[in-house]
Amino acid sequence: PTPPPGSLFCSEGLLDYFENTEWDIFCTRNRPKLTDSYTEDTWMKLRDAVSAIQNSTSIKYNLEELYQAVENLCSYKVSPVLYKQLRQVCEDHVQAQIHQFREYPSSSLDSLSFLKRMNRCWQDHCSQTIMIRSIFLFLDRTYILQNSLLPSIWDTGLELFRTHIVSDGAVQSRTVEGILEQIERERNGETVDRSLLRSLLGMLSDLQVYKDSFEQRFLTETNRLYAAEGQRLMQERDVPEYLHHVARRLEEENDRVISYLDQSTQKPLITTVEKQLLGEHMNAILQKGLWMLLDENRVCELMLLYELLNKVKGGLTALLQAWRDYIKSFGGEIVSSPEKDKEMVQELLDFKDKMDHVTQRCFQRNDTFINAMKEAFESFINKRPNKPAELIAKYVDSKLRAGNKEATEEELERILDKIMIIFRFIHGKDVFEAFYKKDLAKRLLVGKSASVDAEKSMLSKLKHECGAAFTSKLEGMFKDMELSKDIMIQFKQVCADTYSLTHKMVKLQEVFKLFYLGKHSGRKLQWQPTLGHAVLKTEFKEGKKELQVSLFQTLVLLMFNESDECSVEEIRAATGIEDGELKRTLQSLACGKARVLNKMPRGKDVEDADRFHFNSDFRHKLFRIKINQIQMKETVEEQVSTTERVFQDRQYQIDAAVVRIMKMRKTLSHNLLVSELYNQLKFPVKPADLKKRIESLIDRDYMERDKENPNQYHYVA
Repeated sequence: PTPPPGSLFCSEGLLDYFENTEWDIFCTRNRPKLTDSYTEDTWMKLRDAVSAIQNSTSIKYNLEELYQAVENLCSYKVSPVLYKQLRQVCEDHVQAQIHQFREYPSSSLDSLSFLKRMNRCWQDHCSQTIMIRSIFLFLDRTYILQNSLLPSIWDTGLELFRTHIVSDGAVQSRTVEGILEQIERERNGETVDRSLLRSLLGMLSDLQVYKDSFEQRFLTETNRLYAAEGQRLMQERDVPEYLHHVARRLEEENDRVISYLDQSTQKPLITTVEKQLLGEHMNAILQKGLWMLLDENRVCELMLLYELLNKVKGGLTALLQAWRDYIKSFGGEIVSSPEKDKEMVQELLDFKDKMDHVTQRCFQRNDTFINAMKEAFESFINKRPNKPAELIAKYVDSKLRAGNKEATEEELERILDKIMIIFRFIHGKDVFEAFYKKDLAKRLLVGKSASVDAEKSMLSKLKHECGAAFTSKLEGMFKDMELSKDIMIQFKQVCADTYSLTHKMVKLQEVFKLFYLGKHSGRKLQWQPTLGHAVLKTEFKEGKKELQVSLFQTLVLLMFNESDECSVEEIRAATGIEDGELKRTLQSLACGKARVLNKMPRGKDVEDADRFHFNSDFRHKLFRIKINQIQMKETVEEQVSTTERVFQDRQYQIDAAVVRIMKMRKTLSHNLLVSELYNQLKFPVKPADLKKRIESLIDRDYMERDKENPNQYHYVA
């Protein structure tokens, strides 16, 4: 049978064809007899073919004929000799190639041409070995394959090239130095022949000398380069610019691995770059740049900083600590400055929003960073006891008070949610409760609440956060307001049946007192004149109007039923209103938007010499007009009073907790009692304060000291 067309070395399937049974029978019948002359002639023919391949000249013989000659020799058991002779021919050829490299000029300018010659020699050697192997394929697949100690023809070719060319000290050194020089040029921004580098480094890898001859020197040079570069650039560039440079360098090195370096080099290479550009300068980067990046809200650079430090051992730990220190420092400045008290809560909310944005966008919502942020907020916000709690309560009051047009209902709800986040960090929640309760009472009694729904929403949030006991008194205020409305409806019905509207207000007050106490025996009715209000029917030239005014405004306006003009002194003597409150009341009636009184002389402030007369020319588009009383700011005395009330409430809570614990445990040491108290009390307290309360309870016979051990207490039933 005729062999399939085409050259032998182009199809591995051809060997299977030659091993076909019919072909084997054909070859056996037609195989020439082995003689010394035949063997010698056949080898000469094969050697000429190998020489032609090595010298890149044409082969005189048909490739199938050469293949058949090899098979014939192998069949006559001369494979060992054939293999030995083939190896010798190949070795002689490779040895002859070394001279072109030893004699090559040593000028640095010729390093690139040297690399190109080395690459050309390597490429020729590979193609020649493939061609030779295709002719001697039968030898490779039979005799060599059956002898495990013998390398294949391909491996023999690699071994010879490694032994006689690449392992030559001068040649190897020059090759590696040339490759390193090209890589350094590329790192400096020059364009190099990447395909050449890929081929030469692939050669070193195939010859199994890549790690020993190249990689170690390459990593050493890389370490030296980036160590110097890191030191220089940390001095010359700011942190954002430096971070972008590091990211670009890492991208470049990864690209080199993809383009021409061996894959095994990637990990040690990237580790070296990260160590020299990041690890060695990690603290300097954080000290020099983190606070600036956070102050300027540089989101992109913060994101890059997190990604880069995440690659370095201990990087995120260092970033976490620096992040925590920044929050404590920045937040501490907000809280500890009394001159910033007016803006404290808004600045805290803005700061929290900013830090939340950083954790979500830049720190990949890392739970460790989120928890560190919460701990830092809790730490700095309680460095100044009580004041943040007081100001948060007042901030809530400003948002829930009528007249706040800054936010819609949805925006107000979001603001309250943010306030609750800040509220969670506060230890002295009872201080917040005291001020919030006082402000809520004012809003409800004066009718200044912007929205009942918003008020109840805030109560719901507080209840969810602190429990029902915390909000029970606050919820009771709303019940009292509902009850008050019902009582007023009933009282007006009684007045309609019994008294005329011309009765004096004092008489009506007494009537209401009798009415109220008649319905609720055992209660004490206390009047708060500063929080009262009334509706006055008034006649102007334009027509009748109703004025919704406070009690003090009512007393002032009623005087003008008897007189057209009154002085400040006359009004003060007739009403008995305190001087500061009186001037604010007159200011609201004569200097505000609804001026139902005229002041002489004109001006915004009320002086003792001023005189007032009824403004009959007053005009307004509404029938019922609400004239707001000018509110007096909270006095220092009120603040002190509220704080003292909180302190007193805390003493009662401490006493109750001590008695409760001792009643259950009967006998307890001082340290264990203090430990139990810290677990039960929900506000910060000093050990000295606990000791005072314990001494007070001992004096009042709730407990006693052990006679033998003064640090031991016994409960007294």
